[in-house]
Amino acid sequence: MGFALPRRDVVIELYWRIKEAFPTNKVVAVYGEHTSQLTGDIIILTTHQLYRYPSYFDLLVMDEIDAFPFKDNELLSSLCKKSIRGHAVLMSATPSQEVLNEFKKEGHAIVELRTRFHHKAIPLPTFILLPEPLRFLYLVKKVNEYISKKKPCFVFVPSIALSKSIYRLLSKFASRGNYVNSKRVKREEIIADFKKGKYSYLVTTSVLERGVTVKGLQVIVYRADETRIYNQSTLIQIAGRVGRKFDAPKGDVIFLATDKSKEMEGAKREIAFCNTFL
Repeated sequence: MGFALPRRDVVIELYWRIKEAFPTNKVVAVYGEHTSQLTGDIIILTTHQLYRYPSYFDLLVMDEIDAFPFKDNELLSSLCKKSIRGHAVLMSATPSQEVLNEFKKEGHAIVELRTRFHHKAIPLPTFILLPEPLRFLYLVKKVNEYISKKKPCFVFVPSIALSKSIYRLLSKFASRGNYVNSKRVKREEIIADFKKGKYSYLVTTSVLERGVTVKGLQVIVYRADETRIYNQSTLIQIAGRVGRKFDAPKGDVIFLATDKSKEMEGAKREIAFCNTFL
């Protein structure tokens, strides 16, 4: 059995969760520079590593099929199909209408899960609309509030450059933080330390928008109205970082922006719709 995922961070996280859930099975993680062991009962791998497994999997679970690098990538799509000798499950929290139409056309079954396993509402985003510099002052106030309440926090920003500059400014007013992005050295170590409580907050790009679970997490999306980065699907994925644990199903999702975008409104509307199925 295989689990194919878009990012090595998520592969590593899922590896430890699956290993804990199936202690008697051999669980293997395969990703760039971690390929010394390729076979096991359950193989968790990045999508690029599928080339190693032609006609291999009796069951392959492909997660985040709407995300980079799998989205619109004919090579990875071909590798996925060639690696399956049995059945496949393709998953997404935010499938496009194009994907859904293709599945229907090919006669595949579509199963919709609108509620979380703990049957609690998905936290609805709150819109905070402020100009600069009031927007940054609000960020400082809110992050310090979370620190005082011992609530971990992700501050999402739309670019690598901004992850550095916002952290540099924020760290002058809020201690015990760090930042991550796709170019950050020792990113995995920083994320692991955050989960252990070494850091109270992380300023992050969309590198942490998917697949990461942290108990009690609060989320602030800074410049949430930058629609080139924050479309409806991305905002839904980011909001989905909050309230994932059975014993911590609530938390804040704050879209901090200058103006209210259609993407922000669409994300909130879709989350509210999902909550009607409780």
